[in-house]
Amino acid sequence: MVLSISGLNSQLALKLIDSTRERQLESLQSEPQHARAAERFRERIASITSPKELIEDYEVYSFVMRAFDLEDQIFGKGMIRKVLESDPTDDASLVNRLTDSRFGELHAALGFTTGAGAQVPDFSSAAWQDEVVGRYFDQVYENGYADQNEIVGGVLEFRQQAGDINSWYDVLKNKTLTEFFQTALNLPSAMSGLEVDKQAEILAERFDIGKLADPDEREKLIGRYVAISEALNPQGFSATSAALSVLQSSSSLSSGIIEVTWDIAPVSFSGYSLYR
Repeated sequence: MVLSISGLNSQLALKLIDSTRERQLESLQSEPQHARAAERFRERIASITSPKELIEDYEVYSFVMRAFDLEDQIFGKGMIRKVLESDPTDDASLVNRLTDSRFGELHAALGFTTGAGAQVPDFSSAAWQDEVVGRYFDQVYENGYADQNEIVGGVLEFRQQAGDINSWYDVLKNKTLTEFFQTALNLPSAMSGLEVDKQAEILAERFDIGKLADPDEREKLIGRYVAISEALNPQGFSATSAALSVLQSSSSLSSGIIEVTWDIAPVSFSGYSLYR
């Protein structure tokens, strides 16, 4: 269970989330449903040798799908099997025709079919299992906040993926990242209807993607994204004093589940007040 950020604006919610991240992940890992899911994954993944076997073991299959943020595709077993059986060296294969980067990441991580010279993952390796389990908990954590606040979800997705962005095509394969940059760079969402090459050209004219290597530039983008998003679609505001008191005291809290409750009457702000 992640913290409730209901009633907080996105900026304050992010500060609260960041100040308690490690304890929240520890709490998630100890929750019975997630602990059992991770244990069953570790126990059975090493015996799976094909996409067919993976899909037939629903508990392991659903764990892997959640780890790669594909929970919304769990019931598309036929398509997922075809993706995992695809030849990555064939441009016409299904995995290469799908524009959503999540499918490619899933295919590469499981490696049931690989290109010439590619290393086949060892499912019995503790390091490989740890990586998938880590992805699972990171995704549960991120989705828990995205379900409460789409703006916060966009920031968390950007942070998670920013280090792997090498070109605008990497961005355009990911719906959340595409929306993040369109908003942060003040570009219309309608541009998604253009050819991919044209979209990449427009984005390149607006921002030098090489700047993503600079943490300060990433924070500037996040600041612009949050400010513009809140102005267009406020996620809810509360008095800042209550939130700040939680943030200031967070370092002294003992480990465990953190409960935060605000009993504050709603306060409305105009979009203009964000910039005052």
